[in-house]
Amino acid sequence: MGHTETDLAQILQTGPFHLALRAALEVRGLPLQRVQHHLAHRGIKVGVTSLCYWQQGARRPQRPESLKAVRALEELLRLPGESLIRLLGDPAGDGTGPGPGGRPAGRSYRSLLEVSGAVERLIAELEAPADGGLHTVGHQERVRIGAGRELVGRTSQQVVRAHRDGVDRYLAIHHGDPGCDPERVVVRAGENCRTGRVRRHGDTGVVVAELLFDTRLRAGDTYLFGYGFEDGTGGVSGEYVRGFSFAGGQYVLQVRFHEDALPVRCRRFAQSAAGAPRGARSDLTLSGRHRTVHFVEQGVRPGILGIDWDWE
Repeated sequence: MGHTETDLAQILQTGPFHLALRAALEVRGLPLQRVQHHLAHRGIKVGVTSLCYWQQGARRPQRPESLKAVRALEELLRLPGESLIRLLGDPAGDGTGPGPGGRPAGRSYRSLLEVSGAVERLIAELEAPADGGLHTVGHQERVRIGAGRELVGRTSQQVVRAHRDGVDRYLAIHHGDPGCDPERVVVRAGENCRTGRVRRHGDTGVVVAELLFDTRLRAGDTYLFGYGFEDGTGGVSGEYVRGFSFAGGQYVLQVRFHEDALPVRCRRFAQSAAGAPRGARSDLTLSGRHRTVHFVEQGVRPGILGIDWDWE
């Protein structure tokens, strides 16, 4: 049984975005090809694949051009103004100023859009497909915070599975804290890989590194490799976040603090997308001996996971 106008009105109030978009398309009876055609008529380029991903929840519109498309969709689907946009979070909040409890405020929605655009440009320079032909089976990440409360560096051990033949590399992305100098960030290839091309974006503190495997994978093959980034160039750190464009396997995040700079409180959180409200919050207990906190996510879904902390 399909959605009704009443259902649509309710979903527009409660979300999430992908269900609201799917319901609106169903109620209005518009196939994605026609939607794309109407958007193109308005000078907005968005692919049918992207529209499909949006309504499935596999991806969320984040780039400025994508948000422009969402506003056009509200008009095309005869929806109240801002009804879809607001389900993606508040794009107007600037996120500046100190955060609660002495924690630096999280990055603003606008700055995260700029980062997303920078990442896409750097990946395009490396001529890499969006998913790289790999699915993540497991990822363990260790983050180090220094005596000056700065992000010193992070290391990853990752297991991936190829879903097409010929995959022989992975693109690792580092986004430093505000003030980060990407030219001074060092990429370290660990086991079973070596560093290839590296691209840096000074305005956003983004580094994209190509990690070359020791073998060429066939579809279905798994591969384990390690890598890291040495930073220490940014300002005071108040959180560590990781975005996931695709569903994946287990993700483990550990944050280790210097003994001379211990936070008073740590929490894990999840977000459906940049700018969306932070949910699934829970306090994490700092280990006195190891000065670490961690969490384990058994089945990663598209979105954002992270840990934030208060310094005082």
